[in-house]
Amino acid sequence: MTATYTPWIGVDWGTTHRRGYALDALGTCTTEASDDQGALTTRGRHAESLAAWLPALHAPADCPVVMSGMVGSAFGWQEAPYLGPEVPLEALPQHLVHIGGDPHRSIVPGYCVRDVAGQPDVMRGEETQLLGAVAMGLRNGWFVLPGTHSKWVLLHDGRIQQLRTYMTGELFALLSTNGTLAAASQTAQPASTAPLWSQPAFADGVAAGAPGALAHQLFACRARVVTGTMPASQALAYLSGLLIGSELQDVLQDLGNAGSNPFHLIGSPALAEAYQVAARQLGSALTLLSPRDVILSGFHYIQTHKA
Repeated sequence: MTATYTPWIGVDWGTTHRRGYALDALGTCTTEASDDQGALTTRGRHAESLAAWLPALHAPADCPVVMSGMVGSAFGWQEAPYLGPEVPLEALPQHLVHIGGDPHRSIVPGYCVRDVAGQPDVMRGEETQLLGAVAMGLRNGWFVLPGTHSKWVLLHDGRIQQLRTYMTGELFALLSTNGTLAAASQTAQPASTAPLWSQPAFADGVAAGAPGALAHQLFACRARVVTGTMPASQALAYLSGLLIGSELQDVLQDLGNAGSNPFHLIGSPALAEAYQVAARQLGSALTLLSPRDVILSGFHYIQTHKA
């Protein structure tokens, strides 16, 4: 049986994982695959790793491949310089970095955006999802992309106006497995149990996450347990709510006129539900966008508009 010809491949290549999409000329995904061969794991052998992976996508060895994410970082295949906010998302196809000058192996650059005080913030990978949203007609408003490092991005007519990163996911992972908060919670909640935010403690954490000294607020999680104010079994739910609530409230209290813009959320169902529940509690709302839909849209736009 002859394999179906695949015009090109889009790869979301993160630090620890990667997901590839085989797309036809119309941008329809014909095959997809994922594995744990992130940019850090494959350091120094990205070319060999990609070549060995292409058969899983039913792709010929010489097919065009467009990659986004940490594959373009300092420890990636080839470093792609950050773009500034003066470059609209729709111009990304003209700024691809060709590996070794080969137009069949391209990396999408990330963005560096500075705030009014000159403090830089950066992203890699999220720009392709945001481009996809723009290509779908969503050119304005706030976009939150929750994860290990949650990104908040304000777009105006397809251009990045603000970028904020919150280490919410990383902090939760660290605090729930190491140190005094982990000890207070006794054991981490198994993944098979009800979501953390289904517990009332999550709502208490969201309410406590007002802008301020987060280091002080975090210790309250332990204090609530050791004083008997909160059962140890609810500590992780409270911690999750506290971190997400702190992130949301920091953004909401500093929006000003930008607060009238719509809010869109690009994330996995579990994370999306947690953020949506917290946002509703704080009097806001987040419209959910499928991460798969937006990145496919972004890759298709790049392939059809590249120089």
